Amino acid sequence: MSRTAAEIATQPRLWRRAAAEAARSAGAGHSRGASGSGGAPRSRGVLPRAGERVAVTGCGTSWFMALAYAALREAAGQGETDAFAASEFPAGRAGAYDRVVALTRSGTTTEVLELLARLRGTVRTAALTADPGTPVVDAADEVAVLDWADEESVVQTRFATTALAYLRAGLGAVPGVKAMEEAALDAELAVTEPLPEALLAAEQWTFLGRGWTYGLALEAALKMREAAGAWTEAYPAMEYRHGPIAITGPHRVAWVFGALPEGLAADVARVGGTLHAHASADPLADLVRAQRLAVALAEARGLDPDRPRNLTRSVILP
Repeated sequence: MSRTAAEIATQPRLWRRAAAEAARSAGAGHSRGASGSGGAPRSRGVLPRAGERVAVTGCGTSWFMALAYAALREAAGQGETDAFAASEFPAGRAGAYDRVVALTRSGTTTEVLELLARLRGTVRTAALTADPGTPVVDAADEVAVLDWADEESVVQTRFATTALAYLRAGLGAVPGVKAMEEAALDAELAVTEPLPEALLAAEQWTFLGRGWTYGLALEAALKMREAAGAWTEAYPAMEYRHGPIAITGPHRVAWVFGALPEGLAADVARVGGTLHAHASADPLADLVRAQRLAVALAEARGLDPDRPRNLTRSVILP
């Protein structure tokens, strides 16, 4: 088993811990720089408060998790929430927010650090990271270190989903969205059930989502490209019929996260495509299936999922 595959399988346990830590952190004050296990700095002020206007940011996978969380937070009725790639944060917009939350596994990503430096003193900032010894710990006003969810893999899997689980659990009940314990139960199935042969044998995959699951669709497509060099695309589910359906056909998959839009199954069947829709499963657990598929395809193509082409753990620009 690759290291990436082994880390993917740990996600149900990590999501449960994330939910427990979010429950302890929510609404509790804690001074910056205090320590958790192993002396790692912690802060209980990272989770946005209801009513705050919030921006969430990151790069790559972290940006897609930011998109998912922003949509979840608005669905929970907790306040306006925007998501931006760190390099695209609108100049002059900082004053419009009560808090900016940055997601960065490595804590060293250039664009995130530059954004936090630019925002210092203008808006309260918070960061979720996996490494307590990196610059982001000093760059943000408040920090949550999820070092117990860190990973050796270059391709992000468990840290990203665990960070989203932490933020999601901090929202409490979200209409139409399962509690994290239920999501963890679904993930236990996702890491053990055999992958459908039609998914493994396909030549192209289009991932679709609505609301918070659109971010998951983007992330699933990215995982497939990163690990397996696969031809993948991702769109809002209702946009699929506005062009993307043109590439669907035999040996090509349309994968829907969450609820299946009315009529979409018939449209995929009409053009000869394969539909994957696991509507009863929590969409975050269904993302685990996509992660497993990416690893399986990489191995089938003679690639090493632990050493993806052209990628490093963190993008540090000169």
